[in-house]
Amino acid sequence: MSKPLSDHDRKKQISVKGLAGVENVADLKKNYNRHLHFTLVKDRNVSTKRDYYFALAHTVRDHLVGRWIRTQQSYYEKDPKRVYYLSLEFYMGRTLQNTMVNLALENACDEAMYQLGLDMEELQEMEEDAGLGNGGLGRLAACFLDSMASLGLAAYGYGIRYEFGIFNQKISSGWQVEEADDWLRYGNPWEKARPEYMRPVHFYGRTEHHPDGVKWVDTQVVLALPYDTPVPGYRNNIVNTMRLWSAKAPCEFNLKDFNVGGYIQAVLDRNLAENISRVLYPNDNFFEGKELRLKQEYFVVAATLQDIIRRFKASKFGSRDIVRTDFSTLPDKVAIQLNDTHPALAIPELMRVLIDEEKLPWDKAWDICIKTCAYTNHTVLPEALERWPIDLFQTLLPRHLEIIYEINRRHLERVSSLYPGDMDRLCRMSLIEEGGQKRVNMAHLCIVGSHAVNGVARIHSDILKATVFKDFYEMDPHKFQNKTNGITPRRWLVMCNPGLAEVIAERIGEDFIRDLDQLKKLRDFVNDEAFIRDIAKVKQENKMKFAVHLEEHYKVKINPNSMFDIQVKRIHEYKRQLLNCLHIITFYNRIKKEPNKQWTPRTIMIGGKAAPGYHTAKMIIRLITAIGEVVNNDPVVGDRLKVIFLENYKVTLAEKAIPAADLSEQISTAGTEASGTGNMKFMLNGALTIGTMDGANVEMAEEAGEDNFFIFGMRVEDVDAMDAKGYNASEYYNHMPELKQAIDQIAGGFFSPKQPDLFKDIVNMLMHHDRFKVFADYQDYIKCQEKVSALYKKPKEWTKKVILNIAGSGKFSSDRTISQYAREIWGVEPTLEKLASGSNYGNPNAV
Repeated sequence: MSKPLSDHDRKKQISVKGLAGVENVADLKKNYNRHLHFTLVKDRNVSTKRDYYFALAHTVRDHLVGRWIRTQQSYYEKDPKRVYYLSLEFYMGRTLQNTMVNLALENACDEAMYQLGLDMEELQEMEEDAGLGNGGLGRLAACFLDSMASLGLAAYGYGIRYEFGIFNQKISSGWQVEEADDWLRYGNPWEKARPEYMRPVHFYGRTEHHPDGVKWVDTQVVLALPYDTPVPGYRNNIVNTMRLWSAKAPCEFNLKDFNVGGYIQAVLDRNLAENISRVLYPNDNFFEGKELRLKQEYFVVAATLQDIIRRFKASKFGSRDIVRTDFSTLPDKVAIQLNDTHPALAIPELMRVLIDEEKLPWDKAWDICIKTCAYTNHTVLPEALERWPIDLFQTLLPRHLEIIYEINRRHLERVSSLYPGDMDRLCRMSLIEEGGQKRVNMAHLCIVGSHAVNGVARIHSDILKATVFKDFYEMDPHKFQNKTNGITPRRWLVMCNPGLAEVIAERIGEDFIRDLDQLKKLRDFVNDEAFIRDIAKVKQENKMKFAVHLEEHYKVKINPNSMFDIQVKRIHEYKRQLLNCLHIITFYNRIKKEPNKQWTPRTIMIGGKAAPGYHTAKMIIRLITAIGEVVNNDPVVGDRLKVIFLENYKVTLAEKAIPAADLSEQISTAGTEASGTGNMKFMLNGALTIGTMDGANVEMAEEAGEDNFFIFGMRVEDVDAMDAKGYNASEYYNHMPELKQAIDQIAGGFFSPKQPDLFKDIVNMLMHHDRFKVFADYQDYIKCQEKVSALYKKPKEWTKKVILNIAGSGKFSSDRTISQYAREIWGVEPTLEKLASGSNYGNPNAV
């Protein structure tokens, strides 16, 4: 039960959490009871905790509706350039608290629930995460939606309403087990189905070439049913839309072919069409060339483009008359951002619509296409690049394959004229890869079909220009840009760490929530004793709270005075959770060797999901849990070292873990992590970082000052040099006794006495074919960890570095990232102006 707020607490909370006015609270209670009665059809005698959550969700949602309608109507009237963010993933997490924060309703709702005898935190725990993403790419899309709304952009997120999101991870006997994420089981109060905007999407069939153009005929049709979710800006009365498509079979599905298998079977077979939006593919940084995935990619693109063109054509004079027929103005009214290559089919699909349906000549259509589309690259790992077999294309999307061939023909003609006789370059730059089986290189399609191509951190963008896309950069240098990723400070500071947000607001006011660069002002307080104390106190409180959560969950006693050393991210060889494991084992061996030394105690937590088909990643999880079983039950070690695998890492667990972290592990091999965004969340929440010079770590160290960052390991140049001369793991193994001891323990069954050879695959990989050179960075990593431990023993010095990190984290707001996309790619201007509130139930065409 929440305790009543003292006067002091009230004053403190007013700033960030909004006012709990008497009328406001009375209103909320009234509407809450109305929803419990009329929406949920329950009374207080039979209501469950879930009913109470739903009643609150509907009550809060009511506060969005007027603003949502008003926002969409203002776009309809003003007809601004619209931004369409296309992504196969939107990793949204929970919506309730984020909505309360952005609408300044948090205190009023708290108070209303308290007066009704309910505990707000318990109700929030009832909400399911919307887990429609794998990791960084999907969460970035979610942060971007928050920033686009907060910056007043007329923006739309378009994706797929997966019935099953990222799997739930259970750890059973130390192994990952996947469970379906049935997140819609109890309904989703935040979405609104829009059957009136249903769109047909075509698959298969064949093409017919006539004098008057090309027809795509004999196709199979699937209907795309849109569900809209409101996206509120931060206290600016703007509510944008995320529109997710769900697949529906048409009524006549399989029935027109009378008698085939009979009526019952035809109705049962509707599932085949509807499977398109059934489940999120659970791969992070890995391409799996399955037909169902290609169907998903075309499904979202085809439905979305119909929506975009309908909206472009719609007159803004209160009628449905098609006023705009001149498509040359499309790039002035529409910007399409492709979140990786997954929505790359937007390029040939836009061409198909413009040429086959709108009858534009090729050159005009292509010019429009390039000016409208832009592409964000998220990885340089070759196994992640989408390369679709041509025969799959031929079967599923025959017209699009013809268009891609024509795009390629003209593209190669241009390459030829610029580089006559350079056949190698022609091969390298083709959209079609020859070889065993011909494939379409989707990244090449995106580059050729876009006016802007960006990486997601400075070093990543430089690597793209120097290596993967070197030929394209030489030909069209003007296309290539950098847009360093960011995170929304609403969810990742105000919402998940209110204590820290308050301490900051007491010093510099609360404008930093809209303009995170203002955190620089905290540098003035780096020697302020009271501020140092306050920062340390908030961290300790967050650690205590998380420790309680962990002890409930893992039955391990946590030492809250130990350093909370956390690595949370997808499990992948390039992210080098194995390097972390080697440090744990080394630290363990040192404690065992000198049990009476004053070691800096640590609680080391590692969390993240492994793709279900990624054997090595699953073995890495098993190794972490095995190390934990040994370390956590060794009485010599006691509470000086604990190892915990954080089960089912997701947005909601991140919101609990990150504010409690002391040390953030960002230890990928230099040149492999495009940006990282978890790194930024830890920095903003008062952890120090141990990391390689990779991704955004480089810019983070620059902003905080390298002295306030624990940097170790090879730089990109060193990795390149090592690739040239060859990486020899056994050299390191033979020359570092502690490394040898750790590997021998893993290989000899020290951590798996019942199955001594359990980890032979991992050891074999590390010794003979480790693409990510774990041993090469081991020594420097261990030395760097010693520095971390030494500094942690000096709490005041540690906290000063924390303050300088927080003060330097302003650059990593997604507001800054989105402002740069807006001005430098989309050609729109962000604004911090408020929309007049109040709803005007006006033109229905405004949707």
